[in-house]
Amino acid sequence: MKSLVLAEKPSVAKEIARVLGCHQKHKHYMEGPGYVVTWALGHLVTLAEPEEYDPKYKSWNLDDLPLLPSRMKLKIIRETTPQFKAIAQLAKRSDLEQLIIATDAGREGELVARWIMEMVHWKKPFKRLWISSQTDKAIRDGFASLKPGQSYDPLYRSAVCRAEADWLIGLNITRALTCKHNAQLAAGRVQTPTLAAMMDREREIKSFQAKDYWMLRAQFGSFQAVWRSQAHPDGRLFDKAAADALLERLNKVRSAKVAQLKVAEKSEPHPLAYDLTELQRDANKRHGFTAKQTSNVLQRLYEQHKLVTYPRTDSRYLSSDMVSTLPDRLKALNVQPYAAWIKPLLAKPLPVSKHVVDDSKVSDHHAIIPTDERPQLHNLTAEERKLYDLIVRRFIALFSPAFRYDETSVTLEVGGEHFHAKGRIVKEAGWKALYEASAGADEDDDAAEDEPASRQTLPPLQPGMELKEFRLSQHKQTTKPPGRYTEAALLSVMEKHNLGTPATRADIIEKLLQTDTIERRMNTLQPTGKGAQLIELVVPELRTPELTAAWEQELERISKGKGDAGKFMESIRKQTEAIVREVKVSEAEYKPHNLTHSRCPECGKPLQEIKSKRGKLLVCSDRECAYKRAAEPALSNKRCPQCHKRMEIHTGKAGKYAQCRPCNVVEMLGESGGGGRAAKRQQAQLAKQYSDNVSLGSSLEEALKAAMAKHKKD
Repeated sequence: MKSLVLAEKPSVAKEIARVLGCHQKHKHYMEGPGYVVTWALGHLVTLAEPEEYDPKYKSWNLDDLPLLPSRMKLKIIRETTPQFKAIAQLAKRSDLEQLIIATDAGREGELVARWIMEMVHWKKPFKRLWISSQTDKAIRDGFASLKPGQSYDPLYRSAVCRAEADWLIGLNITRALTCKHNAQLAAGRVQTPTLAAMMDREREIKSFQAKDYWMLRAQFGSFQAVWRSQAHPDGRLFDKAAADALLERLNKVRSAKVAQLKVAEKSEPHPLAYDLTELQRDANKRHGFTAKQTSNVLQRLYEQHKLVTYPRTDSRYLSSDMVSTLPDRLKALNVQPYAAWIKPLLAKPLPVSKHVVDDSKVSDHHAIIPTDERPQLHNLTAEERKLYDLIVRRFIALFSPAFRYDETSVTLEVGGEHFHAKGRIVKEAGWKALYEASAGADEDDDAAEDEPASRQTLPPLQPGMELKEFRLSQHKQTTKPPGRYTEAALLSVMEKHNLGTPATRADIIEKLLQTDTIERRMNTLQPTGKGAQLIELVVPELRTPELTAAWEQELERISKGKGDAGKFMESIRKQTEAIVREVKVSEAEYKPHNLTHSRCPECGKPLQEIKSKRGKLLVCSDRECAYKRAAEPALSNKRCPQCHKRMEIHTGKAGKYAQCRPCNVVEMLGESGGGGRAAKRQQAQLAKQYSDNVSLGSSLEEALKAAMAKHKKD
């Protein structure tokens, strides 16, 4: 008898099959002496659409809401039906005694497998493969210690609750807002409070009023100090006259005295290992990666290259059973450019502390660290190399000494006023040596403007010492509004308010971008006019992070077998009814922010300009009308005979034509668009067609000429 192994993706299935000795390759599965390995393509099964409960729901109607099916149905995803049918056929084989779930070890991976099992009516025993890396050793060890499938029933119930709650809330609120305001308006339990947080920041920025202030600094030879007082602990003076008077008075003083001197030895321990959110933040700060980009690259490092452990984790600690594997992981990293740090660590026992290993802070998965696979760095793309480098350096830092330095604080008295300075002498770079190349990447730029450099070197000083040589200066500065969120900062906000999970936060940000409720500008994110209106149309309870945070806490309790899935879903249904009711009675109005002066040729209503992956589009503002076209005309390869610029392609009653707007030159085009790649491709095809039928030499040339002449004539 054999076991049926269900992986989440073909790439993972291929590796598992290789390790298990399944060398018989079929279109939808691989087979060996003891196993048949097949795969999903992500989700093969999903929740049914409203129209699959009743055909009338295919049309969106406010009176039909809320949609609250008594029992949620599942459906097979049409695009991946062939793979599902193949699994269903395998499930009927009499020589398969059990199923081994080998989908991703997490809530979503559990849902992928269980829904497939439900739809193929799997009744035989099943077990769970739960591993945190894709190396051969991890796969072999995982199959040697399979878990009972029923042990993960609470995780499955939690996943179902999450999926059904998002369907009920998201679908109903989106349909209600869209029908009410005749515009495509999407909302949800995580994306809406995330948008609300961004709108709060936008209001702070718009209401901010800049103020000028002045700071007084003293240059004492090689170091600088800043004036402060009890009334002005930050050294800011918003009264120019007072700043001038202070400077004038102190300029008459000829000496300064060291009033106080304090030297303290300080130590900064290494940072914790990465979870997904922290890695996304760091990749955004240091390399400008988006959260989604980090997730995608990390998945390749995990699945394809097998260089890192399971990505979608929320833990920053390792478990005690991993301690014995740490030396092997470090040995695998004994390559350039990491060898200089690895060799000293391997020469003695590793210093493993509670700052690294803590079982109480590891739930389903430990922190993201390198595997014991030796990296072939030349095989990685530039993105993969950068992200892997972050993970490796953070891992090495876990076993590196603390950053130790002496910090000297000095207070100097000048004419009864006090100036303050700090200096730092590094005693041991420790883990910071790993980051010397990017030192200062996380410094607070605003603080740097107000304070002298805290890392300046101070000369030998003694209490009571007099300094005769110094120069005072006044610096005018202006208060700044809070900055718009970078993707790293927004991830921090989402994490703080428990909005989403490490695995879903990147997708939430991308969804907000795709629905044109927020936009990227340089390296920041900000709401669009549509987003600003949407947040006012959504019911207040959906704007706050408290609602979704409470949901996530309850889903976590359900996954651990402590929560009640039935009560949770009952509360979701009640909330859905209340939210839809509020939308129906609301008197708020929505005014599209991106209307143009162009009119729809089919219904006459104004066209809206929207962004798409293929560029800007003009779409009808009436969602019932399907009209849309490119906002900017495509360019032909044909050049204007007067100005020699590329001409625009248009379609008129007589067919396609090229037009140069500045010169008003118009030329008709053929089907291929007037030359360029399409025409060249046709010529190449004709050349190949005729060259197959004639001998080389002058006869080929004659045949080609005849063919081209015939083509032009046609």
